[in-house]
Amino acid sequence: MEDRDYYKILGVSRNANEEEIKKAYRKVAMQYHPDRNPGDKEAEEKFKLASEAYEVLRDPQKRDIYDRFGIEGLRGTGFTGFRGFEDIFSSFSDIFDDFFGFGTSSRRRVRPRQGADLRYDLKISFYDAAFGKEDEIEIPQRAVCEDCNGTGCKTGTYPAQCPNCKGTGQVVRSQGFFTISTTCGQCHGEGKYIPHPCKECRGSGWVKRNKRIKIRIPPGVDTGSKLRIRGEGEAGERGGPPGDLFVFLYVEPHEFFVRDGDDIVCQIPISFTQAALGAEIDVPTLNGKKSLTIPRGTESGETLKIKGEGFPKIKGYGRGDLIVQIFVKTPKNLTKRQEEILKEFEEISLKKGKEGESWRKFFRFES
Repeated sequence: MEDRDYYKILGVSRNANEEEIKKAYRKVAMQYHPDRNPGDKEAEEKFKLASEAYEVLRDPQKRDIYDRFGIEGLRGTGFTGFRGFEDIFSSFSDIFDDFFGFGTSSRRRVRPRQGADLRYDLKISFYDAAFGKEDEIEIPQRAVCEDCNGTGCKTGTYPAQCPNCKGTGQVVRSQGFFTISTTCGQCHGEGKYIPHPCKECRGSGWVKRNKRIKIRIPPGVDTGSKLRIRGEGEAGERGGPPGDLFVFLYVEPHEFFVRDGDDIVCQIPISFTQAALGAEIDVPTLNGKKSLTIPRGTESGETLKIKGEGFPKIKGYGRGDLIVQIFVKTPKNLTKRQEEILKEFEEISLKKGKEGESWRKFFRFES
């Protein structure tokens, strides 16, 4: 960084205050702004020097060091000026908006921009939700055109400066004492247009394509669960990173099992005899048949539990349980012999006084 007189570059005295320095920079920057002097290397250099001078003189600490030790003193603080226009526009974006109201928007637009995120809705089975699976989905994406490498231009051609705004991206109109700046309607603020567009993407720089992506569904997911696949969204603009793909899951209901959190609920019918005497029965689970003990005297509506036969706990360890709801089937279409046996059973029960006696006394059915 060679020795240079920042006060002279801005055309101010060494006693200039902050407002005077800002006003002087406005004048120089307006004169040599690159959007007003497209392709003028000398103007670009003067614009950079003016911006460097303003960066130093607007900061009281940098200005004090410069006044006392010159540029050599600034070098000791690590200050090296600006690397390019992007650094300048980024540092002074609020100032340029205040000064010009135009001329920086097109510069800001050339910064890299992350691609858009994508959403994909995926329907999976009850078993896939319980055990997980690897799947492959096909999604439509906006991708960079390979024919033109995203430029939008036919091979061997390049964008040209917009003749309407002279490359600034803005059109300035004077109305009386006012100057109004609007986005150029011909280039839409880009400052350039494509005279010979690429046939594949028609000048957009983008094409639509379908891409197959492998995904892994973890065990224990439920309807509303969301998978994030980083970098599989739409491509970024001007070198920006791609967006992400979000896969939203919908679990199809099962014809026999019902999910309740990490537990699974099912209903199992048993006979009157099994309920009264108890039994060992086979119960279907996600992992095949399991044996379940029905205690003697089980009532219809009671629930029994088989531990560890539910869904995996996606936010913890272990699995939920299988909750078995028991309902006792009332026998129908009895044979004559079955009716005789049941009547005999009822008579014995009444004689023992253990079945039906309490409600009979309550209603005074007995003398």
